[in-house]
Amino acid sequence: MIERAPKIELNEQEELIRVANALNQISSQFKKIQKEYLYWDKIKYLQHSENLWTITKTLRKINQRIILIEESQKSLRLEYNTNDFLQQKLHYLDFNFGAGLQKEQLLTDLDKQDYLKNALMEESIFSSMIEGATTTRVKAKDMLRKNKKPKNKSEQMILNNYKTIQYISEHQDEAISKEKLYDIHRLVTENTLEDENIGVFRDNNEVNVVNEITGEIVHTPPNFEELEELMSSFCHFFNNNPKEDFIHPIVKGSILHFLIGYIHPFVDGNGRTARAIFYWYLLKNGYWLTEYLSISRVILKTKTQYEKAYLYTEIDDMDVTYFIHYQVKVLLRAFEELKTYVAKKKKEQSKLSKYLKLENINERQAVILQKIEEDHNRFFTVKEIENIFSITNQTARTDIEELVSRGFLKKIAVNKKTSNYWKGDKFDNAFL
Repeated sequence: MIERAPKIELNEQEELIRVANALNQISSQFKKIQKEYLYWDKIKYLQHSENLWTITKTLRKINQRIILIEESQKSLRLEYNTNDFLQQKLHYLDFNFGAGLQKEQLLTDLDKQDYLKNALMEESIFSSMIEGATTTRVKAKDMLRKNKKPKNKSEQMILNNYKTIQYISEHQDEAISKEKLYDIHRLVTENTLEDENIGVFRDNNEVNVVNEITGEIVHTPPNFEELEELMSSFCHFFNNNPKEDFIHPIVKGSILHFLIGYIHPFVDGNGRTARAIFYWYLLKNGYWLTEYLSISRVILKTKTQYEKAYLYTEIDDMDVTYFIHYQVKVLLRAFEELKTYVAKKKKEQSKLSKYLKLENINERQAVILQKIEEDHNRFFTVKEIENIFSITNQTARTDIEELVSRGFLKKIAVNKKTSNYWKGDKFDNAFL
């Protein structure tokens, strides 16, 4: 015989009908709440706000999963939800970041190594800017390309991040340990912190997260005496994802990112370390496209949302879903920016093809010819070419003088030291 279901008392049944009717009345609003994983500060402006919040919290509690980052005295308890809207986005990222899209398909006809190097530089620069580094991308890239010595703390931060990402790329398949966390922090903070604070956990409770404008303390990290055991549990959580308690890798990577920011194990450099850990975990789990993205560029553009994702989690029963939703949005936006960039580069490559067909023309010279054809009033200087392509003065001079010798450009002296290079007499005949 089939076991009968337990009877529902009338008052319980009436309550269920009331909730169902309420959901039907406000379904569009409720979908918005679920899709964007809104907190009370947004829901309170909607119609039936209190009912909405009650239903929202009830369903979140029913569907939540619990994560314990254990420490001998107590556990750091987190909860999270993965509703249908989030699952759909995760599937899209799975398909495009690892399994479904190969490098050759996305990056066809592009110099993959050159683009990878550029992507690593972009990530290094923007991760530093989030923490207050002040410089231009042109100067920063020039420093990295030419292996120049940093001139100030901002440039040092960028160089440190670049070295950190290279380290992670080389060690992405390895397990993490406290020693490796120290190594990452050492790389991130070299020459920007006092030596006694580099590559070690903090030994006091004087570190707080403060609102830069008001000076208000918005987060007090766990006691420093708990750090050794908390970070041991963190490493165990990073290294293990058992089938019986599986967490989606992007979800888990987001939680790991959050934990570094929340625990704040170091005196400084926690944000850069957290983003490096997120980057590492995705690469370790097969999301190869992460290496070609500038995740930090998107975070910098949405820094207020980034900070709020931390605050929502802490204020709402340590529900880390707010932070997961934010990280997923960052990945989606970074992927869209990558596709736009690749499409632009492919279009440029297609335009360059007619110039590259000319005998003994390199890609830099092809770009110069293309720009001259697009604007006949355009001219170049050696210094400008040097800066555009990040090449030496001699290489820039050789490139442009070769074009002059073939009549594609003509050289007009401005003074004894400087010349401008304009469209030459044989330029139009070259493409007949």
